[in-house]
Amino acid sequence: MSPKTTTLNRRTFLKVSALAGGGMMLSFNWLAGCQPKTDGALGASKELYRLNGYIRIGDDGLVTLMSPNPEGGQNVKTSMPMILAEELDADWSKVVVEQAPLDTDNFTRQFIGGSQAIRTGWTALRTAGATARQMLLLAASQTWNVPVSEISTEPGIIIHKKSNKKAHFGEMATLAATLTVPKEVPLKEAENFKIIGTSRKNVDLGKIVTGKPLFGMDFKKEGMLIAMIVHPPALGKQLKSFDDTKARKMPGIKAVFQIKSLQDDYKRTFFDTAQFTDLIAIVGESTWQVLQAKKTIEAEWKIQEGYEEKRDRFGRDEIRLVPKGLESTATQEQAMKQAAQNPQTQRKDGNPEAAFNTASKIIERSYTGPFLSHNCMEPMNFFAHVQGEKVECAGPLQKPELTEQALSSRLGIPIENIEIAMTRLGGGYGRRSYAHWLIEAAVISQKINVPIKLIYTREDEMTGGVYRSRYQATYRAALDQDNQLIAFHVNAGGLPENPLFPNRFPAGAVDNYIAEGWEVPSNVTTGSFRAPRSNFMACVEQSFLDEVAEAAGKDPIDFRLELLAKAKENPIGEENDYDADRYAKVLQLVKEKSNWGHSTPGVSRGVSAYFCHNSYAAQVLDLSIVNGEVKIDKVTNAIDCGMVVNPDAAKNLCEGAVVDGIGTAMFGELTFEKGVVSKSNFHQYRQIRMKEAPASIATYFVDNGKDPSGLGEPAYPPVFAALANALYKATGKRFYNQPFINQLNS
Repeated sequence: MSPKTTTLNRRTFLKVSALAGGGMMLSFNWLAGCQPKTDGALGASKELYRLNGYIRIGDDGLVTLMSPNPEGGQNVKTSMPMILAEELDADWSKVVVEQAPLDTDNFTRQFIGGSQAIRTGWTALRTAGATARQMLLLAASQTWNVPVSEISTEPGIIIHKKSNKKAHFGEMATLAATLTVPKEVPLKEAENFKIIGTSRKNVDLGKIVTGKPLFGMDFKKEGMLIAMIVHPPALGKQLKSFDDTKARKMPGIKAVFQIKSLQDDYKRTFFDTAQFTDLIAIVGESTWQVLQAKKTIEAEWKIQEGYEEKRDRFGRDEIRLVPKGLESTATQEQAMKQAAQNPQTQRKDGNPEAAFNTASKIIERSYTGPFLSHNCMEPMNFFAHVQGEKVECAGPLQKPELTEQALSSRLGIPIENIEIAMTRLGGGYGRRSYAHWLIEAAVISQKINVPIKLIYTREDEMTGGVYRSRYQATYRAALDQDNQLIAFHVNAGGLPENPLFPNRFPAGAVDNYIAEGWEVPSNVTTGSFRAPRSNFMACVEQSFLDEVAEAAGKDPIDFRLELLAKAKENPIGEENDYDADRYAKVLQLVKEKSNWGHSTPGVSRGVSAYFCHNSYAAQVLDLSIVNGEVKIDKVTNAIDCGMVVNPDAAKNLCEGAVVDGIGTAMFGELTFEKGVVSKSNFHQYRQIRMKEAPASIATYFVDNGKDPSGLGEPAYPPVFAALANALYKATGKRFYNQPFINQLNS
């Protein structure tokens, strides 16, 4: 074992406190900003002790671990307690995992997004578990009057082999509570892991397959009413007036009124949305009654004026122009073409202009990606009950801590009076980061002083949602007479967001490199979408590199490896985001595991690789054309995400990312006509179907012993390009514009 200090930094610490009546509380500072909780606030019972709300050990030896982060299918509710239980040396068969409530006193970063949960919690969780174990050993040492060095643990059991004494953890808990927290604790070496690196079933699996309540849509409370909203029919419009005469007379309808979800002078934070603050709310006894009443509302809308939106972007002020007007896809396209003519240089190495002037061959291609809808299977919903100065909420959301701040501001109620219970998410992908529906629910409840659950219809979500930005990129590559890549140029931008990562590959691998970016203001509401910006840049970069490799007469994997060798041995510049060696190893692994270089009649292959969220993913996709339809035969994944905590869950994440990515690349698209979204439900918005999923997905992880990094997102972006490159092999056509189905059928 290697010693580890319990003081992670000045703002992170561990503290033990004796509780009134006995027991022990060990507070540890979650990540880098938590505050210790007071004894009285925790209120643990005599027979239990808690470790900062994460661990509770009963007298019967049952260990209850609290999972602090929302669960959206990424398995964090299982994997994070596994890390803690590993160092505690808990018996996993006697571990119960519960979803922790939002607790901003104890926790920070109680959110999901950016594939951060495991990588940012790794050290803190291990240290906390190891400290709890060490204090149990110290308690046993005093009880048995033997040196602590002679005491060891087996899962859930404390042992002194010389005297053959044993005790389960619960027997030593109360005494452990009286001890001083050790300054240093040993952490296990990886080869001694018993839980980490082994596959453990999802702790919610039983409830999921038996339909027991888990999700926000399941939540009920006595006296609860159902609420729905009417939002403007087009982005760029706002409510002028409405007639609710018919709705008020319908059975079960309790109220119809106008709400304002955010005040005009509210300074938004990063995850507060800009659109549709003026809405019509309908409240009734049942979902069906409210849905029928909603259809009878006769509303008049007006064009919204343009404005400057001021935001607090994690402590940095940001001003964005939200223009007036009803946008259409054609006008958006024209605006993007014009903006691309006046980009800002974000990185420049060498003399790319001179290199292009002397090149023997220049390849130039342009790519586009449309607006996309998240399409979470569970519609947006939230329960809210506002009673005077007290707020009770429950439902699915990704950024509860940040949402709580906006909610407090809107209601005029202090954060300490707000309780948010986090339910499991029926899909998120970034969409549930923008929890305006929670604020709407609370405003409705406050207005009528009853508990309500706000439910969005699919149409509410698809026509008034938060979308992936629309993107465009143009690449140029220069080859010399020996087919060596001597210059690389990328010009990328979006509406309203620039997707460019100027320091990612092939930056650092090309002597002459220039990256330019631009943005176009828009009143279309956009936000995080699984692997933000990478979901476009991986596709276009890796599609282009495939074409450059072909122009150079080189194997596409070997071509990438040549560039990575250059980046490793003689890198250009100092700000290169990726590790060239790790990048190369996933390519080498996928080359080996996919049996690259061996062809099968009728099967076309495409390769792609990308770095994002601190992890590396490479994929080979095999497809065939059967009776004119694309059939994905196999996708081979090679992933470097450091140490894998739960292998089965990790494979599931990668498989889900592959299926999701193929479906989005092939079919995903939203267009606009005078501010109106072109598609309102799944009969128009094409999703991948079960028969279109790959027949086989094989996933291999690089075993390098490094600390875990992101996994929820990294396998998603590259599969877009692996599909595009395989389609090229099958059809002879390069796919430059998403969704690919449009070009495939043209």
